[in-house]
Amino acid sequence: METVVRTQLLSLVEPEYQKFSAALIPNITNLLGVRLPEIRKMAKQIVKENWRAYLQTADDDYFEEVMLQAMVIGHAQADIEELLHHIAWFVPKIDNWSVCDSFCGGLKYTKAHLDQVWHFLQPYLVSNQEYDIRFGVVMLLNFYMEEKYISEVLASLDRIQHDGYYVKMAVAWAISIAYVKQPEATLRYLQDNTLDDFTYNKALQKITESYRVDSETKQIIRSMKRKVKKPVRV
Repeated sequence: METVVRTQLLSLVEPEYQKFSAALIPNITNLLGVRLPEIRKMAKQIVKENWRAYLQTADDDYFEEVMLQAMVIGHAQADIEELLHHIAWFVPKIDNWSVCDSFCGGLKYTKAHLDQVWHFLQPYLVSNQEYDIRFGVVMLLNFYMEEKYISEVLASLDRIQHDGYYVKMAVAWAISIAYVKQPEATLRYLQDNTLDDFTYNKALQKITESYRVDSETKQIIRSMKRKVKKPVRV
């Protein structure tokens, strides 16, 4: 099946789109240039046929091959334990923000199993691997911005101590979504947290960029920005 899949992907390559996508994901050098809707169509067809067999033999040589696996797992139908097994198998393959975020957004069956998936995510949130953590954080911002979970979500975000850029950006993004969905709890958190200055200020910036936050509130959020001292040159 992998030969057929690669042939199909190669037939969908757009050189100009490859250049555009490569600029957005600078650390990736194996990008063919296939649009995500086309990959999604392929994933849906694979799920109709034999997705388990596909995952057992799937290639990882190209970005699109990994993305296709992500989308197949998102569209697959099985009991949640089996799906979590496949998710755990896939997460170590994540090495860029695009695959991570598309993968998380596609795991919509999480909504029917929130408590079970919550427990599944905990090891990722305390990992020392950049994309393990980003996976956990993006899952939180997609599915756990509810009143029931918000205190635990914010506490989990506050405990993350990792210097990876894509971790910091994910945490900032998650806090901005938390503010939109649960403003009171998130404001209290912003007034008392242990975030590093970059992540804290980036979270405030993302809140002020949201069209769901009114202009008066944006002024208040801007006033909370931390002043970061520039290093003194010797």
